[in-house]
Amino acid sequence: MATTKWVLDPMHSEVQFKVKHLVISTVTGSFRKFEGQVVTENEDFQDSEIDFSLDVDSIDTTQESRDQHLKSAEFFDAATYPKITFKSTSFKKVSGSDYKLEGNLTIRDVTKPVLMDVEFGGSAADFYGQTKAGFEINGKINRKDFGLTWEGITEAGSIVVGEEIKLIINAQFTKQA
Repeated sequence: MATTKWVLDPMHSEVQFKVKHLVISTVTGSFRKFEGQVVTENEDFQDSEIDFSLDVDSIDTTQESRDQHLKSAEFFDAATYPKITFKSTSFKKVSGSDYKLEGNLTIRDVTKPVLMDVEFGGSAADFYGQTKAGFEINGKINRKDFGLTWEGITEAGSIVVGEEIKLIINAQFTKQA
């Protein structure tokens, strides 16, 4: 069977993360610049190859001073490591529209396997006759596993940034001719 390439549509996609602040509330952030593709041999996307990268410098938590701190060497070190990348190793249908996505996530210079839940929203043609496919991807990582070890303990002993990072990605891909 012939392979089909799908390219990420950035106008209809978003990459968000959530992390606890002082372990009492949640801060949400996003990345504004990213790209990705899916190569598949199946209409249901089973066993697809997925590549994705995002521009660390595009991080946005709605607070410029926090964004600059996250781009600094204490966190992502965007000057040295400008991209976060993901390459799939497995994409398997669990049941119905639910899939499991496994792959290697690289942040800074650390690559670790991750497992994420995916809901395939289906595919449809847009106003221009292009076929689109939509996915909602959710996962969790421990930031310290990727060398993001800044502690930021307050004078009262409170932890400023939680270790667990929730990932929420809504991705729409356009089928290539």
